[in-house]
Amino acid sequence: MKSFTSILILFLLSFSINAQEFKFESETIDYGKIDKGANGERIFTFSNIGDQPIIIKNIQSSCGCTVPKKPEKPVMPGEKGEIKVSYDTNRVGGFSKSITIFSNATEAAKVIRIKGIVNNGVSLEKEKSMLSDSQN
Repeated sequence: MKSFTSILILFLLSFSINAQEFKFESETIDYGKIDKGANGERIFTFSNIGDQPIIIKNIQSSCGCTVPKKPEKPVMPGEKGEIKVSYDTNRVGGFSKSITIFSNATEAAKVIRIKGIVNNGVSLEKEKSMLSDSQN
């Protein structure tokens, strides 16, 4: 029984040592307040901190208004990768969307998020600026 436990511990240690793992610079991107029709593309940057290549098999968003794009090639150990996300900024109002990454990493399904508020038309700061400029 002791030898079985020792073998099991060694197996688990070797499995955790030889693993692929994401380390995101940020797991949530906050767009803040943006105008309707503004550029909705953002980039999540991550590092492979494991010792095996990370292969992203698929990425799914929580709705059709968010379109993620995965890296085409495996991300090698120590290298950085990018996941591009485009949000449809023609939808006015607050949003909070999740993007699920399916890969060969130790966490097979990793969730990252985007959030923000899309204003309808010109922001108040721009209106004030336009009014003060026209009165001079």
